[in-house]
Amino acid sequence: MPEVKRSPLDDARATTPSRVLTAAIACAAAAALLLTACGSENDSSSDEVKRTDARSESSSPSAPTPASKRPVIKLPHTFTADFAGWTNNNPKLQTALNDGKERLRASYAAIIAGDANFSALSFYSGTSAMSTGSTWVKGYRGLTITGEVRVYNPEIAYIGKSRTRATLSYCVDESKGYSENVKTGEKSGTPKGESPMVQYRTSLARQTDGIWKTATVETQPGGC
Repeated sequence: MPEVKRSPLDDARATTPSRVLTAAIACAAAAALLLTACGSENDSSSDEVKRTDARSESSSPSAPTPASKRPVIKLPHTFTADFAGWTNNNPKLQTALNDGKERLRASYAAIIAGDANFSALSFYSGTSAMSTGSTWVKGYRGLTITGEVRVYNPEIAYIGKSRTRATLSYCVDESKGYSENVKTGEKSGTPKGESPMVQYRTSLARQTDGIWKTATVETQPGGC
């Protein structure tokens, strides 16, 4: 994967709020950011994927977690995430797609709730992803997100022969997404000259209960 060139820490030095959330629960972005791209939430993530994969293969497979057991994630009417074309002919890959989608929705919900330990985010995140995600959510204290984002062009594929790991990439159009100061109502969108189109590159690991947890996330502004 090409290296992500921008650092959220560089953007955090800005004196005015900018973009909503580009690596949704992926990195420790500052509260002044709305959709600012960050590098990766790796933090030994490749090792985490391997460990998760090893647990999945060494344990006896259990029945997949039914949809009724997955957390119900509700977003307010003030923020919409539109997922276009999120289908796959392979039922198992469709489950991975669905769980990757819900992880992104959980990240948005965590920001809106102001909850760094949001249960749905934890449900769909591996240890490393959850740790960096929690730190990232804390950076949005005093802010919420509004408007809408369009999530499209998902591409998913297995990693290796075990079929317990997969890569998932997709694009997010954040041109109509905004950060909003909870007290003043002041909104900020994509800064002039920056692309609102962001490519997400993630890896997922299938747990023994059938849940696909996100282990790593990388983003590239203008990558779509």
